[in-house]
Amino acid sequence: MFSSPLVLQMPASMTDDQFFEFCQLNGDLKIERNKFGEISIMPPTGSETGNRNFNLAGQLYVWSEKDGTGICFDSSTGFKLSTGAERSPDASWIKLERWNGLTPEQQKRFAPICPDFLIELRSATDSLQSLKDKMNEYMQEPGIQLGLLIDRQNRQVYVYRSGEVEECLESPDVVNCDSILPGFVLQMGKIW
Repeated sequence: MFSSPLVLQMPASMTDDQFFEFCQLNGDLKIERNKFGEISIMPPTGSETGNRNFNLAGQLYVWSEKDGTGICFDSSTGFKLSTGAERSPDASWIKLERWNGLTPEQQKRFAPICPDFLIELRSATDSLQSLKDKMNEYMQEPGIQLGLLIDRQNRQVYVYRSGEVEECLESPDVVNCDSILPGFVLQMGKIW
């Protein structure tokens, strides 16, 4: 097994349907494609990172169920961005009206939409710069309002808001997402 993402150069002729089929045939792998057509195959996370990611997704799910204005997605969900990239944030949320604007076929595949809110959690194999690049890619997308990049190694949370400069929080106990997700405050205790 490999300890960092494996990047494959693929012919530009791989269609969206072929890429989707490739991902389905290799369902045990986390696969993304950037806007240049390079395919990244990420190694499985360690147990500790998996637990922290589950905690993130759980907190978002509980809030979303109470709020009722959108739906959540886990780290295995792929989204087709306007750049042509297919990305899978660790946890994400989309407003119902945006989600319901997609066709049933679009909802079954890599939905051609960027979430309103997303979280990326840095694992031991992730480069901080590559995740920052990914966050900047997300922030160029229509619909995105708020993104969090959590760097457990340095106990930092990078906050990305649409149209604003990145903000870095040092070892916060909570991250308030209320401006976009009313009432959602991410508790960091079990994530650190």
